[in-house]
Amino acid sequence: MATSSLKFSSSYKKYEIRKKNPDPKTSVLLVIDMQNYFASMAKPMLPNLLTTIHICRQASIPVIFTRHCHKSPAEDGGMLAEWWNNDLIIDGTVESRLLPEIERLAGKDEVMEKNTYSAFVNTRLQQRLMEMGVKEVIVAGVMTNLCCETTAREAFVRGFRVFFSTDATATTDLELHDATLRNLAYGFAYLVDCHRLKDGLLRIK
Repeated sequence: MATSSLKFSSSYKKYEIRKKNPDPKTSVLLVIDMQNYFASMAKPMLPNLLTTIHICRQASIPVIFTRHCHKSPAEDGGMLAEWWNNDLIIDGTVESRLLPEIERLAGKDEVMEKNTYSAFVNTRLQQRLMEMGVKEVIVAGVMTNLCCETTAREAFVRGFRVFFSTDATATTDLELHDATLRNLAYGFAYLVDCHRLKDGLLRIK
């Protein structure tokens, strides 16, 4: 998968159609694939993500982290192996590990492994959310237009209310980032950033 370093603006009001705050009693924060493989794009927005995690935990919102990894291109690479010319994140490598700043925050039972764009496919995520009584998901992490967007869309069609972070997600290209925000705001997710989460979640505590 292609990676690069790029800072994204948290301004998203030009795409915003609907406004809503998450309900901390029924929400979970999904932190997608903050791994060494994606460090160049993830680190510029890492402060915003750490703030997002802190805000959610202050509001007693559980956090689930995902880690994307494969056994080998042939064994479980699927279409990703074809699409990315076998450039996959192989489990057990340094690249497959969570960023140190994230690894320190993620308890063992909070990390869910996945091997495709969606955090729902070939995982226990759906069952876990149902067991927790979750009705809303807040999506953050990388990449905005691949794993984050796919997970957000699938959460919506599975019946979850979706909130998508604009300043704690990142990808390779600002146009791709903005395209995701525009698409999700149109049909799938409420857009949020650190400021809105802080105002919306901590104000009601």
